[in-house]
Amino acid sequence: MFVDRESELSQLEELYRTGQAELFILYGRRRVGKTELLRAFCVGKRHLFFIATMRSDSDQLAEFSQQIWGYTHDETPDGFTFPFWEAAFRALVELPGRPIVILDEFTYLIAGNKAIPSILQKVWDEILRGTTIFLILCGSYVGMMETEVLGYRAPLYGRRTGSLFLQPLNLSAVATFFPGYTSVQQIEVWSALGGMPYYLESFVSSRGLFANIRRHILDTKGQLYDEPRLVLMEELREPRNYFSILRAIAQGRTRLNEIAQAAGVGNANTTARYLDILQQLHLIERRVPATESRPEKSKKGIYHFTDPFLRFWFRYVLPYKGSLELGLASAILDQRIRPDFEIYMGQGFEEAAREHVARLARAGELPFLPERIGSWWDREAEIDIVAVSDTERLIMLGECKWSSRPVGVNILQGLQVKAHELLKSGHWKNVQYILFSKSGFTPAMIVEATEKGIRLVEPQEMVGEDATWSSRDSLDRD
Repeated sequence: MFVDRESELSQLEELYRTGQAELFILYGRRRVGKTELLRAFCVGKRHLFFIATMRSDSDQLAEFSQQIWGYTHDETPDGFTFPFWEAAFRALVELPGRPIVILDEFTYLIAGNKAIPSILQKVWDEILRGTTIFLILCGSYVGMMETEVLGYRAPLYGRRTGSLFLQPLNLSAVATFFPGYTSVQQIEVWSALGGMPYYLESFVSSRGLFANIRRHILDTKGQLYDEPRLVLMEELREPRNYFSILRAIAQGRTRLNEIAQAAGVGNANTTARYLDILQQLHLIERRVPATESRPEKSKKGIYHFTDPFLRFWFRYVLPYKGSLELGLASAILDQRIRPDFEIYMGQGFEEAAREHVARLARAGELPFLPERIGSWWDREAEIDIVAVSDTERLIMLGECKWSSRPVGVNILQGLQVKAHELLKSGHWKNVQYILFSKSGFTPAMIVEATEKGIRLVEPQEMVGEDATWSSRDSLDRD
């Protein structure tokens, strides 16, 4: 299934229309949908789509050579291959028209032959940049792509004409995968799986959430049972310490000293180095209160997963792997996940709400242009949603409630009490409020919101549904 990605396709199409030589770098985590995006882009266009593997360098060269020959010939002679990579890259100049040449899993080529980026750089500088070729280098090893292809010291540095780090799908795309789920259930599945298309496709839309978790994540033969371990082993030489750190974060240790103590991988300085690498791989991020105008200088940083599925896996799978290997998946589901899931969803709902505020900003539906969107905290209080504009001195504050009870005026009043500490500096000349609720709002809260211009958001709006579409009579979680 190929969904969303309109802006990414538009970026590729815009470059294609230039008619000039283009060297585009596409990278992102495994399973994020890079290959499908490129296939969609190539529809109706002449292209050469080479997917590298873990085979020997000579085998890779032979297959690439045969694809080049096959681009302009009906038959390829058995055993045909260019003698070396430079000859193969130089042969691309002979491809007619506006050829699209895709080297997918480019990092596999580098792993087999470290000289390939230098060889390609030489050929690009000498002849390819003067042609009409559209060359796309695509890779899943984020660390290697950023150092060996995009890095300042990389041979290809400065040659690219465009690049894209492909992000997971937004929450609103989940409805396409699970049309039978209610909006609440769609937020639940997004909080468990995130926006990786491969993960979303692994669940069966005719089953409930917990039935899918039992079958595809907790079962040792499940499609996603070992996925995070495979991802980390691809990127990291010794993943054990990173596993300990990620498990600590999943258990709620988000500050540096807390993580160092819980993970047991060394002192704070050692742990900080591991955390830096995990950030470079886009697996975690360091957050500071959204009101901090210089985040890099802030001492209030805490660490969070960027991927909901990694958070789910390190919270519910890794700690119980021994039991799961003994065939106790159902017991883990019933005794560990179900009783804790509403607590887990509290954070998931906050993440979904922050994404929704960003979506509102992109659509021009906020009363100001935010410079940062996040949350706020000090020693006494936390505010779930904060969007700020330092330029206009405007701020939006929000509260999220994942509860079976409608949100009432008391929740707004509680938010205003917490906001008092944040606003007492006098820097902000105007504050607006937004409330998110799983189960709607009381009549009194709706009246209050109408009178005071407070935005109320329910799950239907967050997943992009029409208010009349969601039915509580569809699948339950099982």
